[in-house]
Amino acid sequence: MNHMKDIASYALEQLKKAGADKASGRAHKSRTDEFNIEANKFTLMRTIFNDSLNLKALVGGRKGVTITNKLDKASIDEAVKNCIALAKSAEPDDAEDIATLVENKDFDTVGGEPDMTGLFNRSKEYLEQVRDALPKVMIESFSSVYNCGETAFVNSNGVCFSSKNDYYHFNSMFVGKDGEKSSSFNYGGALLADTSAPFIQAGMHRRLLEEAEKSINARMVDEKFIGKIIVTPACGDMIWETILDCFLGDRSMIEGTSRWKDALNTVVADKKLTFRASPHNPKMVSANQFTQDGFITRDADFIKDGVLKAFDLSLYGANKTGKPRADTASHNIEVYSGDTSLDDMIKGVDRGILLNRFSGGSPGASGDISGVAKNSFLIENGVITDALQETMISFNILDALKNITAISKERIHNGLSLLPWCCFDGITVSGK
Repeated sequence: MNHMKDIASYALEQLKKAGADKASGRAHKSRTDEFNIEANKFTLMRTIFNDSLNLKALVGGRKGVTITNKLDKASIDEAVKNCIALAKSAEPDDAEDIATLVENKDFDTVGGEPDMTGLFNRSKEYLEQVRDALPKVMIESFSSVYNCGETAFVNSNGVCFSSKNDYYHFNSMFVGKDGEKSSSFNYGGALLADTSAPFIQAGMHRRLLEEAEKSINARMVDEKFIGKIIVTPACGDMIWETILDCFLGDRSMIEGTSRWKDALNTVVADKKLTFRASPHNPKMVSANQFTQDGFITRDADFIKDGVLKAFDLSLYGANKTGKPRADTASHNIEVYSGDTSLDDMIKGVDRGILLNRFSGGSPGASGDISGVAKNSFLIENGVITDALQETMISFNILDALKNITAISKERIHNGLSLLPWCCFDGITVSGK
């Protein structure tokens, strides 16, 4: 067997024969061709193959799950045996279920034959452009890859999906360096549909490289103050992914710790904010066409005009909480642009921080969060001034959403997300 749908279907039949009341199988196969660069030199070219089969079985309301990375019949049969055994030994859970059949579909977004020559040339060009234009930036590590994969999902309710996709990806870690002085390290990258454009032009990558040079001579702020932060698209995970993980997803909703657990269709943010999952936006290079539990994904709002419209719940999370299941997958996030230019946004900050990277833990149930601003800059009287050494910031992430003073007209896409710059007020900045 070498076709993913055949493999998943075979596994499903074996699960049913072994006694599963309900079952599902997800088979995946991918190939990654990769160039690696260390200290400005090509050090490795390799090809990585990845196979996996995820199985789920329900026996008398008990769940068993198992994963194998071998797709031959003997290995699948052994995985089926283990999955059924795990189900029989588990505790019953009425919330466990599988997706119902609505529509079956095959997705194919493969762009054509891989352009490995183009990938190599763009990688070499990237090193040369950084060396020539930004001599005080050192590329500590760099990788560029072409990835292609095939996935199939089937379940005993008749659901059957398959997808084929491919994309290019680069990731760079770099520092600004001048003699013995250096900036904090930073990183950037993007997913790309092809190799038609220079890597340095992707997303806000050139800006981050230029700011690494400017960060060589950095300082801490002299005092503690309450001000604004402008969160750049490069730091978007600090806000948007944290919201999904800590307040809208399965864990916090099932545990009942989310402050938003009863906030559906109420105002939770400034009306300027619309935050959504957009897997079918054409700017998303790698998109989930169907969810892990077997539903076709849709574009859907989590927050629309400041109002909470949906949780990020799986089928299990929805059954467990009694809340609506997410009609999408949060792999591809988008924040709508605002009506303020980035330049005007900066001019509107009396004192604050342009935040490119944040190092800190997850917020508690209250939403309080604190950590260190890295690769960031002080804003004074509407002007970006000094690069900052590791400076502490603290705020309540949920309250901050109601204190959005501006969202930029400009947005950055990196193949996975589409984000603007967002300005939040009421942030505590702690210096020396």
